[in-house]
Amino acid sequence: MLTLHLVRHGDTAQAADGYFAGDIDPPLTPRGLEQAQALGRFATRLGLAAVYVSPKLRARQTAQPLLETCKLEPVIEDGLREIAYGAWEGRKESEIRASDPESYNAWSLDPALVSPPGGESAFAIAARALPCLVRARREHPAGNVLFVSHKATIRIMVCALLGVPLGRFRDRVACPTASLTTFEFGERGAMLTRLGDTGHLA
Repeated sequence: MLTLHLVRHGDTAQAADGYFAGDIDPPLTPRGLEQAQALGRFATRLGLAAVYVSPKLRARQTAQPLLETCKLEPVIEDGLREIAYGAWEGRKESEIRASDPESYNAWSLDPALVSPPGGESAFAIAARALPCLVRARREHPAGNVLFVSHKATIRIMVCALLGVPLGRFRDRVACPTASLTTFEFGERGAMLTRLGDTGHLA
């Protein structure tokens, strides 16, 4: 049986301050680096067979301690990168809500089909992220596999696996920084066993 662990990257200044940061590539903060070290210590319990990582710096920095601990080389997967926010990149969500209410409200109501101007919809993200899951299942039908990815991308994968409408990813699934979400894949599909867990950071 495959057990899949989805890890969101650690803290960045943008994540802490409510900025849209998808395509932009900020590093982890000192706290984010501490979270990455905690994940590295926790990963020793998992017996990981493989680690798939978004190409973004914050994801690679988050993965580095656990890769060293587990003596694994990362599989870099572009499909695991964060949502592209287009014209909203690097701007605060509160600012967009005030300055572009029509576009923001349309996206908020149905982010599955509506994208930020020049950005990606949830369906577009699912179309690139779910093939990473198919590949991981094909290459590792049993054992523990870990993805290091991003908030929107993880939430969308969770919705897809649970049969939740993708348009509800922003208000149905929690995903704090450096959190762990786990699925076990059995004969009847994916079972959620852990969601947005940060107990390993204590």
